[in-house]
Amino acid sequence: MDPVLAKGSGGIFDVACNGKLVFSKHRDPRFPEAAEIIAAIRAL
Repeated sequence: MDPVLAKGSGGIFDVACNGKLVFSKHRDPRFPEAAEIIAAIRAL
């Protein structure tokens, strides 16, 4: 599946892969490092 960028609102920044949430700025009030997103996606 190709990556999709979907515009959000209200300061929400979520990263999902194949319908599974791998990072949520709402849950963890910070921006992720690129390496942690890559590792989370590979772990799926």
